[in-house]
Amino acid sequence: MITSQAVVVTDRASRYLTQLCKHFAHKVHAEWDESKGYADFGWGTCTLTATSEALVLDAQAPDGDGLDRVEHVVGDHATRFGVKDNLTVTWKRD
Repeated sequence: MITSQAVVVTDRASRYLTQLCKHFAHKVHAEWDESKGYADFGWGTCTLTATSEALVLDAQAPDGDGLDRVEHVVGDHATRFGVKDNLTVTWKRD
C-alpha cells in the first residue's frame, strides 16, 4: 500500500471531519465520531483524525493512481468546505 498524509491546521477539525464523512457517506462507506473518521472509496481509503490544532488526513491506496484519486477527492472537498477558514491541504507521501 502507498500512503500519504496531510495536516490541515484548523481549530474546527471535528466539524470538518463530520462534514466530510457525512458528505462521503452519500456515495461510499464512511463512519465517524467527533474525533475519528474513515471513508472507503473502493480505490483507496482515508482516515481522518481531529485534534485541537488540526485535521489529520491519512490516505492509503494499493497504487499511485488510487492514491492520486483519494488525495484529489478528499483534498478538494476539504478545501471547498473550508473556504471561509482558508483551509489548505498539502499531501506528503511516504
